[in-house]
Amino acid sequence: MLTQLLVTWVVNGLSLWLISKLPLGVTLDGFGTALWTALALGFLNALVRPILWLLSLPLTILTLGLFTFVINAIIFGLAASLVEGFKLKNWVSALIAPIVLGLINSVLFQVLRTPAAG
Repeated sequence: MLTQLLVTWVVNGLSLWLISKLPLGVTLDGFGTALWTALALGFLNALVRPILWLLSLPLTILTLGLFTFVINAIIFGLAASLVEGFKLKNWVSALIAPIVLGLINSVLFQVLRTPAAG
């Protein structure tokens, strides 16, 4: 259980570090900052996201779930304000980066679960 949590944390940190290398408007001071950001995102997703989701439920239903992207952007922006060395260029970065983070995480976790050939 603890090993799985640590692997998830490192993979999220690596994904964030990779995102900072793409032209998305996300900057990180280094891999250590990426790990702190991954930790902050984990806590914010566990504690703040359910509250935001509940408060915005009518709007989420009205937009057929698209408001969830805004909630993700808010969480990302909160993490940027909490972690020193993690910056977002603008609100578009906060909208796009969580989507790219999910894609990169999916690829990395798929690679980790696939047995090595040979």
